[in-house]
Amino acid sequence: MPLLTPGWPAPPGVRALLTTRGRSVADGASAAPHDFFNLGDHVGDAPAAVAANRARLQGAMNARPVFMNQVHGTQAMRLVPGVSDGVSADAAVTTHPQLACTVLVADCLPVLLTDAAGSAVAAAHAGWRGLAGGVLEQTLARLRALAAEAHSATENEANEVLAWLGPCIGADAYEVGAEVRAAFLAVDAGAAACFQPLSGAKFLADLPALARRRLAAQGVTRVYGNDGGPDWCTVTRRERYFSYRRDQAALDGSGRMAACIWRV
Repeated sequence: MPLLTPGWPAPPGVRALLTTRGRSVADGASAAPHDFFNLGDHVGDAPAAVAANRARLQGAMNARPVFMNQVHGTQAMRLVPGVSDGVSADAAVTTHPQLACTVLVADCLPVLLTDAAGSAVAAAHAGWRGLAGGVLEQTLARLRALAAEAHSATENEANEVLAWLGPCIGADAYEVGAEVRAAFLAVDAGAAACFQPLSGAKFLADLPALARRRLAAQGVTRVYGNDGGPDWCTVTRRERYFSYRRDQAALDGSGRMAACIWRV
């Protein structure tokens, strides 16, 4: 199965993974242009193929990935036993074992979070709208509140958070308009450093760098994963990652990858 394991010092009892698109039919049930391991049920793929891929993922995890209806907003939902798929939200938090906070991505930035004690975990879907609107701030607030409630978390451990940034559209490929830059500068003038000007009031945006700034402002300094290097770019790494911007218009479709984090 085409899975990547984050390289970060997660506390004992916390597990995380990122799916990739897969390189052959042995990796998944989806046909082109969603080949092969597509997990999105809203992208035009055959429902049976999506269901088969999701079942295979759940079997490999020994945990249940909970899939949300992501709307590029800031809502963070709490996962509890019996929760249904399809709730409209762009982040999830939980303290319950074997329930995996899960976000689907294909250019947007997946952010996985845990407190230092591993008492609570969270996943956030950070496209530019959600990131500018405060999805990370909302998610962190809920994560820290849940960790503080847990018997195993001290106050310091609840406030200390580790973050892992997954692959996303890279800074050399992410062309945006002036309104995107303005949305970030409205709350953080220093975010100007994350935008490189192009002609015609366009800019290249560094999404992981913007996320790191937002995390740092919330006291999260232990950040791992996507450093903006070329290996993390969903657009250029065609053989590994789905990319909406690269494939939607050219191929009339793009699959979705899943970033998951859970407690065992």
